[in-house]
Amino acid sequence: MTIDLKTVKHISKLARISVDEEKANKLAGDLNSIFTFIEKLNELNTSDVQPLTSIAETTLRFRKDEIKSENIREKILKNSPENNEDFFVVPKVVE
Repeated sequence: MTIDLKTVKHISKLARISVDEEKANKLAGDLNSIFTFIEKLNELNTSDVQPLTSIAETTLRFRKDEIKSENIREKILKNSPENNEDFFVVPKVVE
């Protein structure tokens, strides 16, 4: 797969990014080198390779799901810009 100048211009239009002629030529070259590398990777035989989720072969330790701080509601609501007993009052964002 090759990327030409026309394709770069089309992609920049879709992304709403202004790209001048010089930068578009450089981007076309960069994208072509990326696709060439991807094609090389696709040639590799990975049938015997196990999927890897992390390079560190450790498992997470489980812990009990327990409440560590109780009755801090009043402390939290003291940080509210407006005084209210039940919740934070924030500016309206949807009209």
